[in-house]
Amino acid sequence: MAETFHTVILFGATGDLAHRMLFPSLYNLFADRLLPDDIAIIASGRSEMTDAAFRADIAKSLPGFLGEGRHDAETADAFLARIRYCPVSVGKAADFTRLADMVGPARDKGVAVYLSTPPSLFAPVAKGLGEAGLAGAHVRIAMEKPIGQDLASSRAVNDGVNAVFAEDQVFRVDHYLGKETVQNLLVLRFGNMLFEPLWNAGAIEHVQITVAETVGLEGRVSYYDGVGALKDMVQNHMLQLLALVAMEPPASMSPASVRDEKVKILRSLRAMDAADAQRHSVRGQYDAGAVGGQPVKGYAEELGQDSATETFVAVKAFIDNWRWKNVPFYLRTGKRMPERRSEILVQFRPVPHSIFSGNGKPAALRPNTMIISIQPEENIRLLVMAKQPGLDRDGIELREVALDVSLSTSAAGQRRRIAYERLLLDLLEGDPTLFVRRDEVEAAWTWIDSIHAAWAGAQVETRHYTAGTWGPSAAIALIERDGASWHD
Repeated sequence: MAETFHTVILFGATGDLAHRMLFPSLYNLFADRLLPDDIAIIASGRSEMTDAAFRADIAKSLPGFLGEGRHDAETADAFLARIRYCPVSVGKAADFTRLADMVGPARDKGVAVYLSTPPSLFAPVAKGLGEAGLAGAHVRIAMEKPIGQDLASSRAVNDGVNAVFAEDQVFRVDHYLGKETVQNLLVLRFGNMLFEPLWNAGAIEHVQITVAETVGLEGRVSYYDGVGALKDMVQNHMLQLLALVAMEPPASMSPASVRDEKVKILRSLRAMDAADAQRHSVRGQYDAGAVGGQPVKGYAEELGQDSATETFVAVKAFIDNWRWKNVPFYLRTGKRMPERRSEILVQFRPVPHSIFSGNGKPAALRPNTMIISIQPEENIRLLVMAKQPGLDRDGIELREVALDVSLSTSAAGQRRRIAYERLLLDLLEGDPTLFVRRDEVEAAWTWIDSIHAAWAGAQVETRHYTAGTWGPSAAIALIERDGASWHD
């Protein structure tokens, strides 16, 4: 394991993500004595604020974002005492110098910088840190997605950061990779002889990946319009899930081995052309409707103007390698869906011959299905066939039952950790396994750019759907043409 660093610098510390996720995660790690005893947390934002005022702000918000029973006044006071505040405006060298002075000799024990800022600031912040002496082997830098808005801008961002920090010092964050169930997917596949021999085109008919949100723009108007669901969700979260489902077994759990296999999958995604775009993709945008029984506005009304930006996308993807030849991967994501849900469905093929039909009636024999739920509940279920209780005088009656292969029972009573706890701890300890490497980002953008080019070439229109539904009817047709159905 690499050396554990003793200082955290958090840019964007006054923002929503910092309050909801980052500071609660740091508090939990501190309360569980997983951080160095002399940990120093330096919060930074554009606003002028004293240490006391910033600590009071965190003290006010912290209890509401911690799990039940996690907040302890004495522990919170000790945690808050580790936090200092340093206002920094990007482009002002004097501010970065003041930040470096605040770190002081502690830089020799290592500094982890976390950028919870717009991606346009990643390279300028890296430059300011480098000019202030906060670079080199004793500094690691973490960046929240998105890394650019296409391949060209992604390369520009990465070039700017890599001009100051070597690639092994850069930790690109996709918080889905910090979720227990996502990590458990690796164990499920590569720790059990039961599944891996069947994890291929011979036994699997198709795979569905769904990331559904009930929220609309939620204050992200300036960012979201012109970006859309394909870039916002598919390029990062969904392609990371696809890579973990489809990757070959890595030689070990070393960061290089795991990430090498993910890159191979992303580079094997079949690029789309204009004809593919018409058949294998659907763009959508929500109109006014109701979610959770409450009326909501349409996207254009929230935005204040008409727009062609998609808030929903469904894509039929193919991976051109031996393992997954001609197996479709159906990806679906959207805003203003009926429920918040992230899941992976693996549909196995039917048995080649049923012995259970007879006596003039067919048996209800269904192919096996594995459902890997990531949010809001984390679990893994395997649907298998079993005998219906009874005497079966007219032939065996079958029923589908669920085998729970999650940790929900064996881990009952254990606290489910925030994904950012895992990622922040790995950042401090220098383990990049659950972070995204530059070539992964660029391989993903290469595929996403092919879809955008195909959409433009085919003039694929944005179809409208009512908020509170599962998207345009064309998305249903996309999968039902193949004799399958979305798992709703």
